[in-house]
Amino acid sequence: MEKSLTPHGHEAVHPPTTTGEDHRKVLMWLFLASDVLFFGSLIATFVAYAQRVPHTPLHEVFNIPITSWSAFVLLMSSVTMALAVWSAHSGKMGLMRIYLLATVLLGVHFLADQGYEFYHFTLDGFTPRVNPVGSAFFTLTGFHGAHVTVGVLWLFSLFLASFRGGITPKNAIWVEIAGLYWHFVDVVWIVIFAVVYLIGASFY
Repeated sequence: MEKSLTPHGHEAVHPPTTTGEDHRKVLMWLFLASDVLFFGSLIATFVAYAQRVPHTPLHEVFNIPITSWSAFVLLMSSVTMALAVWSAHSGKMGLMRIYLLATVLLGVHFLADQGYEFYHFTLDGFTPRVNPVGSAFFTLTGFHGAHVTVGVLWLFSLFLASFRGGITPKNAIWVEIAGLYWHFVDVVWIVIFAVVYLIGASFY
């Protein structure tokens, strides 16, 4: 059975589900499954509009080198997140804090790059109001940015909680669950980068 510490320092028992996994992890998987449908519909909407709405020169608007760097940064954050989960389960709290903070900083870097991109998009006249393609693009990337923001705040709260004894090897599953969310956000961005930026700039 999985155990975690309650706010009063007592251990709470969390029995596994019929899958053999902790129910908290199963709930996260269910949430991520619903998010797959959510992002899938947004990506499909962008593709449909990009193919049908004329005069949207995405190759003139997108800055692929900057977006490629952002994708690399987010991929590296998955590495530091995986190391944070390993450190938490291994009882290496100092290393866990370092890797959590590194993941947070990489996430902030990604958000800063996205903000820089959005600013220059508006200068080039590519806004949510320009046409349905612009609306679909900013809705998709904006929601992804919101997910990254939630992840950054979540990981930073775990970083702070670790100094108060809120994260220990006994309840390291909370770091693992946050890691599942973070890896999902990274995978979604790879799909967005490939479909929207690379394919979009080449074919739409």
